[in-house]
Amino acid sequence: QLQLVESGGGLVQPGGSLRLSCAASGFTLDYYDIGWFRQAPGKEREGVSCVSSSGGSTAYADSVKGRFTISRDNAKNTVYLQMNSLKPEDTAVYYCAAFTYGRSCRGEVDYWGQGTQVTVSS
Repeated sequence: QLQLVESGGGLVQPGGSLRLSCAASGFTLDYYDIGWFRQAPGKEREGVSCVSSSGGSTAYADSVKGRFTISRDNAKNTVYLQMNSLKPEDTAVYYCAAFTYGRSCRGEVDYWGQGTQVTVSS
């Protein structure tokens, strides 16, 4: 079964940190750009970050720049999103998605994960 599985979400206080993981099952991530997206209640899904297939290029939404870091370990077939200095407005379901390499996380998604809930609240 070909799938992406996110983990690492949870409840954290403002200013805290979480690390999300996106693991591939049934295929290798080596040839995919990987993006993290999030969707808050009542809002549209938005792009958070993207990492190229090689890991050499990354991009971030303005709202998370300087606080979130995307990385990948192709040997572990996993992509990570380190989230620091979390704010209540970061509360959302976070999804990872795989795009055929070279698309910079735009256009057609090859695989979506099922999502993991992140709640930032005191």
